[in-house]
Amino acid sequence: MKWLKRIVIALFSLALLGVGAIVAAYFYVLPDLPDVSTLKNVQLQTPLRIYSSDGKLISQFGEKRRIPLKLDEVPKPLLQAFLATEDARFYEHGGIDPVGVLRAAIVMLTTGEKKQGASTITMQVARNFFLTRDKTIIRKVKEIFISYHIEQLLTKDEILELYVNRIYLGQRAYGVGAAAQVYFGKNVQDLSLSEMSMIAGLPKAPSTLNPITSPSRALARRNVVLMRMNEVGYINQAEYQAALQEPLVAKYHGAEIDLYAPYISEMARDYMVQKYGEEEAYTNGYNVYTTISSDLQLLAQQALRNNVYAYDERHGYRGPAAIMWTDAKPDNTQIQTELAKIVPVQELQPAAVLSVDGQQAKVLTAKGETKIIKWDGLKWARKFITDKRQGAVPKSAAEMLSVGERIWIRDNGQYLQLSQVPEVASATVSLDPYSGAIRTLVGGYSFSQSQYNRVTQAKRQLGSNIKPFIYAAALEKGFTLATLINNAPINKPDISQGTAWRPKNSPDIYGGPTRLRVGLAQSINVMSVRAMRHIGVDAAIAELTKFGFDPNDLPRNESLALGSPSVTPLQVATAFNAFANGGFLVEPFYIERVEDAYGNVIEKANPTLACKPNGATAQSSNEAMVFGDSSLAAEVPAAQCFEQTGRFAPQIISEQTAFLITEALKSVIWGGGDWSKGTGWQGTAWRAAQLIKRHDIAGKTGTTNESRDTWFSGFSPTLTSTFWVGFDDHGRQLGRTAWNASGEKDQITGTEAGAKTAGPGWNEFMNNVLKGTPETTAIPPEGIVSVRIDLATGKLTRKTDYTSAFEYFISGTEPKEYISETQDENNLFIDAPTDDLFQ
Repeated sequence: MKWLKRIVIALFSLALLGVGAIVAAYFYVLPDLPDVSTLKNVQLQTPLRIYSSDGKLISQFGEKRRIPLKLDEVPKPLLQAFLATEDARFYEHGGIDPVGVLRAAIVMLTTGEKKQGASTITMQVARNFFLTRDKTIIRKVKEIFISYHIEQLLTKDEILELYVNRIYLGQRAYGVGAAAQVYFGKNVQDLSLSEMSMIAGLPKAPSTLNPITSPSRALARRNVVLMRMNEVGYINQAEYQAALQEPLVAKYHGAEIDLYAPYISEMARDYMVQKYGEEEAYTNGYNVYTTISSDLQLLAQQALRNNVYAYDERHGYRGPAAIMWTDAKPDNTQIQTELAKIVPVQELQPAAVLSVDGQQAKVLTAKGETKIIKWDGLKWARKFITDKRQGAVPKSAAEMLSVGERIWIRDNGQYLQLSQVPEVASATVSLDPYSGAIRTLVGGYSFSQSQYNRVTQAKRQLGSNIKPFIYAAALEKGFTLATLINNAPINKPDISQGTAWRPKNSPDIYGGPTRLRVGLAQSINVMSVRAMRHIGVDAAIAELTKFGFDPNDLPRNESLALGSPSVTPLQVATAFNAFANGGFLVEPFYIERVEDAYGNVIEKANPTLACKPNGATAQSSNEAMVFGDSSLAAEVPAAQCFEQTGRFAPQIISEQTAFLITEALKSVIWGGGDWSKGTGWQGTAWRAAQLIKRHDIAGKTGTTNESRDTWFSGFSPTLTSTFWVGFDDHGRQLGRTAWNASGEKDQITGTEAGAKTAGPGWNEFMNNVLKGTPETTAIPPEGIVSVRIDLATGKLTRKTDYTSAFEYFISGTEPKEYISETQDENNLFIDAPTDDLFQ
């Protein structure tokens, strides 16, 4: 009895000592214990996502990938897999499993090693939210007390929901939603039992049990999870055996990008970081919806690439990317392994030349496929000598290819083609005329090669794209589309420069007095200079500034009339938008709205609208049009204009002037005159008319001195678009070619210029955009009259033959005098505003 009393006293003392130790430990760590009530309002770190306007995911930024889920969104077998493996008694204990803690203590005492014990799910939540993963006694004590507090604060389901969303599962995936995407490319609801078990086995060691880096270990761990599920009764024997037989199919899946548009996504990312800070932008789960139309963006990207390929091939083949072997040929497996190391560039895929025979070549691809490049895919490859010279037309494949070379190939939609990574650069941007929303933006051929966004960052000489703005100023100074301007060499010295400046036409041909419409349509240089002399350099600069150009970029001399200013493609598209929308300068914007992680709109665009003060639109003829098969339709301007909360854009030119310039820009594409009578003439963009075959498009070519920059800018009633082509090296010329695109004839094609270098990209894009949409008939605005004029003099005429045509005028500016029957020379010059027009 005495010994029994002593044992009871000893046990009681030990119990008191244990309680005392626990109380002491609690008060010891109490100052360092966090406030677990924050779990009530925890915000899981989720990445920044960028979308198109129609909800296609463009990009995702952030170190941690997470897809937060409600507990009822997680499949029950997946929850059971975690419970069976990590904490079978989760719904029974109070946050601390005494058996597991005792086991960890025994291991510590017997081995002296600080190994992790059987932590409960609550303890893992405590550690993941509030503690480090250091294996120390103090951290373990803190973990226990925090777990106790969590159990008092949250329900079991709330704890489990935090766990499945917070747990790290390797490959930057946090939570089961992200893990399902990363490893299997699926939504968590679509996982098989085997796949769920693989994910549930990851918390123990996300790196060493990773199915991508350690597939054999991951498979063994998956089998352990399945065994535990079977043992506790979550799955039956048949389900267990069936899941064991499933192979491991995990592989890395990046973010499920629906639309690859890296330049606009980088702009949106930079905006969010600048506004919200890097930490908040990357972790708060913001969803940024841009104004980009996914359908139009794809068309723009393809048109730009096709145009760049066409330019590149016109200038010849620069040779193989590398030499893979010269003597003994390696086996195909070795070759394939080396090719697999090469990252494709857009459509270009690496390949090795296996044999060359006559007018074809056999190649091996990185996928191990043997393919034949036939002559249609080879015959373009004249040898590149310089940007202005190419070699002779090839007769056989051996003239450009040798066995052992690593080359680039691409499928052009018709056949396999020898290719090369283009050196030339290009950019394009498209805007909604009435709101300024950026519908497409392509800052270069390949973002992986260059992150330089040429749409917003590259200031390039504008060339003849400036002429519509010069003539717009002239119209507002009293000129008309029928005003005669002398198309003759300029010999008058430029006193302001102290030199004799003699601008020339391209080609160097002069036709005497010519109507303004023709001068703009044929981009006649000396006429543009004379028009600017009429309005004055200072007035021209003031006009260009109204269109959004920076006055600091505008030189105060007559070279301005020929496009010497350096501007960005976005500035050019914004300026041309004013002609498309009736004279309003709308501000371009690319973020439609920003939502938080819960779908609440925290920021919404408030664009400037092309509207008159009375709420009417600039052009009443424009209606909503659907772009091809796209669900995106241009907004009906009238609906926007009556919104009282909207901001209205300033009207920088009259609606009448915008209409007249638009009509002249249509002549750039369609020309004029009567071809059957020998009086027909082409505009510089006649290729657009051949392809697109509709009259509701307008545009302007642009080429700078020595063809360093080429442009095509134009618009339909629902979209304004600019294409630029040049080299990033400002000193490098685009050159000239001495052969046609097919390579079949030694045909002189001449110097690169806006019409054939940038124009084809615009033509292809706009043709695809407008395909299947009705053509819109232009309705002249109030204040526009139409009278029949003599085409040679611009005067009124009573003739109705090929020498005359109807022309539009702002009411009051139409000619008042009829041409005389004799057509003496005085009739040609009587309306000259200044003598200088006819020097």
